Order: sequence, then structure tokens, then C-alpha cells
Amino acid sequence: MPSTYLNRRHALVWGASALALAACGENKPAFTGIDITGADYATGFTLTDHNGQPRTLADFQGKAVVIFFGFTQCPDVCPTSLGELAEARRLLGADGERLQGLFVSIDPERDTPEIMKAYMVNFDPSFLALYAAPDALPELAKSYRIYYKKVPGSTPTSYTMDHSAGSYVYDAKGRVRLYHRYGSGAQALADDVKRLLNDE
Repeated sequence: MPSTYLNRRHALVWGASALALAACGENKPAFTGIDITGADYATGFTLTDHNGQPRTLADFQGKAVVIFFGFTQCPDVCPTSLGELAEARRLLGADGERLQGLFVSIDPERDTPEIMKAYMVNFDPSFLALYAAPDALPELAKSYRIYYKKVPGSTPTSYTMDHSAGSYVYDAKGRVRLYHRYGSGAQALADDVKRLLNDE
């Protein structure tokens, strides 16, 4: 059999395979955030919300969930991230009702339930602030690969907190799917959440 025929045949087979792979790839959503589907961390929590109600991911079945770790006296990163989350919810239109924002405090000394509740209202009244007991916070942060550190201020109560600045995004079945870096923007987050909601 002539080698030119074999080469053409191999080229046709390779081309057909490439097209098949491309077709498969078209069905996979293209996310802006980092796809961490199947990760063995950030898989869930048992915390208390600012209304004193115990919460787990199971409470938000049917909704996409975005969770961010921070503190209410944060001067820039936290309000920026929560503001973008609120804007993403607005950009989703009717689907915004299916987006749950969660804020986990890394500052249990100052972030009382009353303070956190008032803080959430500044962004979206549907958002919930969650807190862990001080002795449980290190393990929670470890399970989410969250870094945080107290930085002393001029007085005992004027300290600040260094911390990780990204958000985790869960699909409507409670599976961790994405990690959004700080500053990704409201539109990128809204687009990714919409893809997750449409990918049920």
C-alpha cells in the first residue's frame, strides 16, 4: 500500500479525532474563575450565621453559593469583594435570587453577630455573615486553605488582619467548583455563576 495513502488515511483519522475532541470541548463551560471541581478542600462547613442560626452548605441547595473570608473592619479588600458580589447578583437579574453570598469572619474578637448583620445590609440584605468559635477558626481556615494573621496596631483593639482575598464558588448541588481571585470583577463572577446555574 503506497505510503502517501497511509499518510492521508492517518491525517483523516487524526483530523476526525481532533474534531470529535473539539466538539466535546464545546460542551464544557469556559469559566473565568479557576476551575477546582473535585477539590478535596473547601468542601463544606458547619457555622453560625449572624441571626444565631446554624448553617451548612445543605441549607442553600438549589442556589449557587459564593463564600468569602474577611473581617468587618477591613478597609479595602473585603468591602470591594462584597460590593462586587452584590453587583454580580444584580447583573444576574431574575437568577440573582439563586445566588447566596456568605461572609466568614476571621476576626471573632470584634465581629459580633450584631456588627456582622449591620455590615451585610450595606451590601445586600440577603447575604449572611458566618462565624466560628475562636478555637475552631484555625481548623476551618486550614480546610479552606485560607491564610489569616493578626497584625498589631497602636492600641490593643486597633489591630488589622492580613488574609487571603479570593472567593470560593459552589454550584446548586453544593459542590465546590471555582476559585475567584480578588479583583476578578462583578461581570466575570456573574457570568460564571450563570454558567453553573445553567449546567445543572
